[in-house]
Amino acid sequence: MKLLLLAGTAEARRLARALAGMEGISAIASLAGATSDPAPLALPTRTGGFGGGKVQAAWMREQGIDAVLDATHPFASRIKARTARIARALGLPCLHLIRPPWRAGPGDDWREVESTAETPAHIPPGATVLLATGRGTLADFAPLAGQGRRLISRQIEVPDAPFPWPGGEYLAARPPFSLDDEIALFQRLKVDWLVAKNAGGAGARAKLDAARALRLPVLLLARPAPPEGEVVESVEAALDWVKRL
Repeated sequence: MKLLLLAGTAEARRLARALAGMEGISAIASLAGATSDPAPLALPTRTGGFGGGKVQAAWMREQGIDAVLDATHPFASRIKARTARIARALGLPCLHLIRPPWRAGPGDDWREVESTAETPAHIPPGATVLLATGRGTLADFAPLAGQGRRLISRQIEVPDAPFPWPGGEYLAARPPFSLDDEIALFQRLKVDWLVAKNAGGAGARAKLDAARALRLPVLLLARPAPPEGEVVESVEAALDWVKRL
């Protein structure tokens, strides 16, 4: 069986290692190319976007793909939905691995919003805001710019273009980040608010733990709706699905 693994997460990396040693499975991974120098996976890897559903479907047919395992980021809603549609059209089994969202605990001061348009209603003028929302999201925070707010956008790779609004800046940093590092960063930047996606997982949790330790409020962007089809929440459940195939 030839399996397509849509990668880009820590879970996908674990899956790639497991699939590489699984008998009867020929797997190929696909990375969207969000970063220019990603760590190599344990599988043959295709890098770069497909350029649309027709191209992706044609590529999957040409490659003889028999099943699809989607382990992309919980917020990668476009590729998830498109892949689900293509798999249905081609009659292929398709599973989505989507890790559980974060849940607030004692000491957390979290507010969740459905849209970045809601952020100015929560974050007061003059606040220093760390936007830990990743690549390609900064333009969505235009409603938050102005009124004396200082916006700091943390990204793995900083764009060549200048920051789009006055009083803002980029911060180049590559995860993982430790709790101590995050606390030191928040203190050095004098962060008043943290903005993040409710991505879930252990790897990006340190920023939320740092906010708790420093008693900082957090604005979390709610997840998009999951795609149609079968969904599991763990690597183990995804591997069980592959074995059943």
